[in-house]
Amino acid sequence: MSQELGDLLVRSGVLSQEQLRDAQVQARGGQNLAEVLVRMGQADESTVWRAVAKLHNLPFVDLTKGRIAPEVLERIPSDFAVAQGLLPVLEKGGKLVVAIDEPLKRIVVDQLQFQLGTDVACAVAAPTALRRAIEQAYGTAPEESVARSMGAAEGGEEGDDAPIIRLVTRMFQDALSMRASDIHVEPGQSALRVRYRVDGVLRIVAEHPPHLAAPLVSRLKIMAAMDIAEKRKPQDGRIGLELKGRHVDVRCSILPTNHGESVVMRLLDRSANLIGLKELGFEEDDYKWFRRVISRPNGIVLVTGPTGSGKTTTLYAALGELNRPDVKIITAEDPVEYHIKGINQVQVTPRIGLSFARVLKAMLRSAPNVILVGEIRDLETAEIAIQASLTGHLVFSTLHTNDAASALTRLVDMGVKPFLVSAAVQAVMAQRLVRKLCSCATSAQATEAELLALGLDPKVYGDRKLRHPKGCRDCEGSGYRGRVGLFELLELDDVLRELTFRGASLEEVRATALSSRRLQPLLADGARKVLAGSTTVTEVLRVTRAGNERR
Repeated sequence: MSQELGDLLVRSGVLSQEQLRDAQVQARGGQNLAEVLVRMGQADESTVWRAVAKLHNLPFVDLTKGRIAPEVLERIPSDFAVAQGLLPVLEKGGKLVVAIDEPLKRIVVDQLQFQLGTDVACAVAAPTALRRAIEQAYGTAPEESVARSMGAAEGGEEGDDAPIIRLVTRMFQDALSMRASDIHVEPGQSALRVRYRVDGVLRIVAEHPPHLAAPLVSRLKIMAAMDIAEKRKPQDGRIGLELKGRHVDVRCSILPTNHGESVVMRLLDRSANLIGLKELGFEEDDYKWFRRVISRPNGIVLVTGPTGSGKTTTLYAALGELNRPDVKIITAEDPVEYHIKGINQVQVTPRIGLSFARVLKAMLRSAPNVILVGEIRDLETAEIAIQASLTGHLVFSTLHTNDAASALTRLVDMGVKPFLVSAAVQAVMAQRLVRKLCSCATSAQATEAELLALGLDPKVYGDRKLRHPKGCRDCEGSGYRGRVGLFELLELDDVLRELTFRGASLEEVRATALSSRRLQPLLADGARKVLAGSTTVTEVLRVTRAGNERR
């Protein structure tokens, strides 16, 4: 929403275009544009946060004026108000109005509404004024309250009511409520920052004093069965949680940095249902193509893309389509993310020598029809997978490449003989995930620049309207809710097999596939989804290398 905020302040005469550009340059490192504007002195805090309130259709409250009634302050427990950085300011007609300094905190207010059993509304306040008002109302600053509670935990408080335990539990609960896929705990020189990745985009949800990093990371290490005394080396672990009846598996990774240990936790909600092929976001003709490809009796089908692009979800959907009593399916995974009835799933454990290659060798003695190898990481795994595909098995796997054509050259780079690659690989699908527009989206006439960015002819599509994000309560003001896949499809024919056999360059393979219509680029699928109103030009360009994919 930073662009919308900047545009609003320019239209209001608060900023010039040049001042906005200067601030946007400073905010490119992931900083909040509103905070950057205030820090640079481009606008006063009250004016900026009034604009933030207007942008999110919320009222603004000036906490430097007036007095809050004691009975209103008593409506919310002081420790909750201080820890969450919010303040009750007014009660009228049975509705409690709470001041917040960040529109995303509305999710906390929703929890508060449930706890109090009454209607709760939000109003935006300037952060400095809110901190001072909280300190005046409760006699302490938020940072001091959290610090004291953490200090108590370090002093030996035990049980589920220990403040550090409550803080970590609330962090996981809030992440699930916001549909976050990752939690990032990052120590810095001036603050301990907590970010959630929601719909593929990171959001800052909390900042704590830096000295709280040690007890918080120690608690996470204990939960993940890590060595709490080791602070110089990276560590990996897993946490099993049950929150509000939901079974959650957390993959935890710790990396030492110059300001302390950074923690990244990937959340996997085991209670969530598996996504079917039709729910992945395939267009009808792409859906038919993929179903035809995965119905072949043998060969390798590869799904490529960076980490977090949904490769595993796509492969699970493919297995779900093939999972019948007359088909034997075996998988080798690290980790086994979802347990599927009727499928034999094997957990790869490298520390005891149970690698992908070793599991794959054992699989072939179990007479499977379909094999899933979680990832081809080395030459040995690649060669065994190819031999399996050439001896009557259908093999699914993933590779970390930028596009579909790169998968062929990547296997050759690993050391696989080109003639084996050309004989075994049947199809490759590269994919990315883009955010879906919320139902609150607005429409506007497509501009020439937007159409050209998507590789579309303005003369043909110039009269089309495109949807744009707006922001509402359901999408926490982001304008997006959920994600949909973009797919690049490549099916090998005799010409492409001959090029692969000869060791042709990536550029030659790609150009030939495009000219023969054997390759549908990511950008083309993105353009279709933008025209259909599923996502935006900005989202498509964010995940595609547009410059290389125009034809």
